[in-house]
Amino acid sequence: MLDRSPVRTHGGTARALRDTVAFAGDVERLGYHRFWVSEHHSVPGVAGSAPTVLAAAVASATSRIRVGTGGVMLPNHRPLVVAEQFGVLEALYPGRIDMGLGRSVGFTAGVRDALGHGKEAADDFGAQVRELLGFFSGERPGVHAYPAEGLRVPPFLLATGSGADLAAELGLPLVIAPVRGERALAEAVTRYRDGFRPSGWAREPYVVVSSAIAVADSAADARRLLVSEAWATVYSRSHGVFPPLSPPAEVLALPMTDRERRRLEETLDGQISGTPAEVGDRLGALIDAAGADEVLVTTAAYDQSARLDSLVRLADLHALV
Repeated sequence: MLDRSPVRTHGGTARALRDTVAFAGDVERLGYHRFWVSEHHSVPGVAGSAPTVLAAAVASATSRIRVGTGGVMLPNHRPLVVAEQFGVLEALYPGRIDMGLGRSVGFTAGVRDALGHGKEAADDFGAQVRELLGFFSGERPGVHAYPAEGLRVPPFLLATGSGADLAAELGLPLVIAPVRGERALAEAVTRYRDGFRPSGWAREPYVVVSSAIAVADSAADARRLLVSEAWATVYSRSHGVFPPLSPPAEVLALPMTDRERRRLEETLDGQISGTPAEVGDRLGALIDAAGADEVLVTTAAYDQSARLDSLVRLADLHALV
């Protein structure tokens, strides 16, 4: 499960973060394997801006589930500091920490300026990942990333752009979503598997496919669960701001342009929703297309009780409970 700590209208950022920690406990009780948090800056609709700090809170509130990031945007940080942060997490919660890494930079020029990194910082992602991993293995002469040095925190590479090729080159597990369609997804995964070089981090390719998923009694109810976040995504493309989540009924009553309504429907069509049988069929097809070893669920619904019910159904569908 990936939780971006979405802000809901009239809820506020502090409540969103507390909700994430509480939600992690629910997800653990359902038998899920991982719970990841994300990194976003200056986004009104997302409270998760410091993923390693939030991961520490989640790990302290749970006891079994693996906790990690999906991910830390490495171009925004110095690899030494990131290594130290994950070293502290692994030292405090041994055997439970995952290190998901992405290459995105700030969403706007103002955010990038505040972070001290321009768009070009993403061009050095490969070198940054190598430097980060080197701190865990103690390969940097004269510099020791205590307490990370010597620890094994599993790294996962989030595929954007050429991310699948970099994951293959470095021998790292891959996290990928069908944002350009299942055909492009399958092609990227094939390149990854064909080019994979075994490493000290992974001896074989490992693919995590990511998708928003909603399960309900009816296809209409399940689709409605995804409306709030889908609309926030559509709105961000035309306004440059990802807003807090609004109730689905309010979203569907908004005066939208034809282009916005079309984009909303396209976004929803690209996600997985339906009855248990329908979701089982679509999810199975996606797993087959990606050759996936694992599924990362990214659902963010306005109604949190409905979202939890969806995860209960999904867990039951895959015999996790």
